[in-house]
Amino acid sequence: MQIMKVDPRALKENPDRMRQSKSSPQADALMLATIKAVGIVQPPVVAPETDGGNGYIIDAGHRRVRLAIAAGLDEIEILVADAANDNGAMRSMVENSVREPLNPVDQWRGIERLVALGWTEEAIAVALALPVRQIRKLRLLANVLPAMLEQMALGDMPSEQQLRIIAAAGQADQKEVWKAHKPKKGDTAPWWQIANALTKKRMYAREASFGDDLAQAYGIEWVEDLFAPADQDGRYTTNVEGFVGAQHEWMTSNLPKRGGIVEVNSWGQPELPKKASQVYGKPSKSDHTAIYLDRDGKVQTVHYRMPEATKPKGAGGNEPITGGDDADAIAAPKARPDVTQKGHDMIGDFRTDALHDALGRAQIEDDMLMALMVLAFAGKNVRVDSGADGTFYGGKRFSRHAVGLFDEHGRLAFDQDQLRVAVRSVLIDVLSCRRGMSNSGMIAGIAGDAIGADEFLPNMGSEDFLLCLSRQALEASCAEASVQLRQKVRETRAALVEHFANEHFVHSAGRFAPPADELLEWIRAGAAADVIGAGSRSNDGDADEAVEEQAGQVEEEADQGDPHETDGAADEEHDQDFDQRAAA
Repeated sequence: MQIMKVDPRALKENPDRMRQSKSSPQADALMLATIKAVGIVQPPVVAPETDGGNGYIIDAGHRRVRLAIAAGLDEIEILVADAANDNGAMRSMVENSVREPLNPVDQWRGIERLVALGWTEEAIAVALALPVRQIRKLRLLANVLPAMLEQMALGDMPSEQQLRIIAAAGQADQKEVWKAHKPKKGDTAPWWQIANALTKKRMYAREASFGDDLAQAYGIEWVEDLFAPADQDGRYTTNVEGFVGAQHEWMTSNLPKRGGIVEVNSWGQPELPKKASQVYGKPSKSDHTAIYLDRDGKVQTVHYRMPEATKPKGAGGNEPITGGDDADAIAAPKARPDVTQKGHDMIGDFRTDALHDALGRAQIEDDMLMALMVLAFAGKNVRVDSGADGTFYGGKRFSRHAVGLFDEHGRLAFDQDQLRVAVRSVLIDVLSCRRGMSNSGMIAGIAGDAIGADEFLPNMGSEDFLLCLSRQALEASCAEASVQLRQKVRETRAALVEHFANEHFVHSAGRFAPPADELLEWIRAGAAADVIGAGSRSNDGDADEAVEEQAGQVEEEADQGDPHETDGAADEEHDQDFDQRAAA
């Protein structure tokens, strides 16, 4: 072999080269920047032509030659080798097969060696076509304890998050922790234990409300997190006490009118005064403001309202005192419910099928899928096996969705499409609007409204469903659809069936969006810490629902407008059986 200089434009490509696929534009840009900075480090391998020509054919280095021409180089060094009988095919294959990226530890040490030789971080970044921030990251990793680096060089690498924690710790702390968790010869290091031992609580500057004056007064020194996103303020401090003290002093100096500092409970929620109700909407002028620190040390603000003082009634008040048997005797007559129990059962089936179709086919963003998963497991029909304590059963139906996310070695290995299919399948198994034990409650309505499941509901303008509507509900549907009322309920129903034969009808009770007052009540109940109180309210609600169901049955039996509107003895017996099963 011999080395010589030639014009890269005079070299000819080898049609039998090993790497036939084109490289990515990003990889070409990186190599082009390196060639412009330091030239071609490894000369391409060429061989003389064997068909009588006097040129050279490239055996290895087609991409280097092409980018050297793009860089405008007039001459490059080449390594001339004897022509192979297979036109260099085997040589090219061997070279591409044994090529391997540089060991990370060697890369860290190499950058440190370049710095010791006088290279600046900016010059190294230009030569390696890397951002300066990446060079600084690598320099930080090069300061890991030498004993840990030796273990990493053996191929025993920690995860990226663990490596961040280790690199951010001091040499003294690393040495002490490594002495306690050093692995035996031939074993892997317990990196998770080492990272946990070196973990310190961080308070970030982006969460601070105070300025530099208070930071200096409390002895807070910000440290740059080189692993944080480039567009985010990554400064942090491990001086938690000083950070919290500065935040409290800032809150004391910036209290709003009718405001005060409150403590937080073990769940990180503010402890409001007794009888205070939190304001979730726009606060009024008479409302109070509570300021507190969350678990991340960030200043948070909530508004609350105190109950108004009640005026005495009777002798001193203008309103008379009412009560006794006469007050109990006056009661408004109960109206027949708009939809019967069978109608609600049909609505539950309609909404469940539509919800499942929407979860399987509708366009849903990934973040919405994750939010729906959280909502689904908050449903009242969900029972999940837990490994915390006690004995639990069930949950096997979800395992068939999870096994597809693992490879043959038992490691998690999936792409985004597999994850989306698994999440949609789990949501279909969890969320339900059917009446009975599988009903998810308001959670299913919120989920269906979020993903537009109303569009998947079937046409409810059928004879079977309209039979479940009361007279007033039929009249309201006629007014909404601009259908003229008839003399008899049966004729009105027939007119609606004819009208909705070619149109899509969805009753208001069948839509997914829950009433605003019920949704706010559910939010307040979920935010309350008194679980017993929430349970008693739920029991009261079930009792009221049972009374309304019995009243609906009585009204159905008393309806004389149409024989089809009377459920009959069989339907009454069916409803009673259903109530007994629900009570059980």
